[in-house]
Amino acid sequence: MEPTTTAILDENQAAAYLGLSVKTLQSRRCKRRAPVYVKLGKSVRYKREDLDQFIAAGRIDPEAA
Repeated sequence: MEPTTTAILDENQAAAYLGLSVKTLQSRRCKRRAPVYVKLGKSVRYKREDLDQFIAAGRIDPEAA
């Protein structure tokens, strides 16, 4: 089996990637708000592709009609 190329980030890495604080990510999880995350036992992880989708979902084009 070939290893996956999907990056898995821990909470600190995900917060840095998004430019948010860890506390903000924790708060969003408690409120069941995006971004999507994965639980591995007690550990929280984020797929980079899910974080990219979260960023894209927040994109606002002021020139769009």
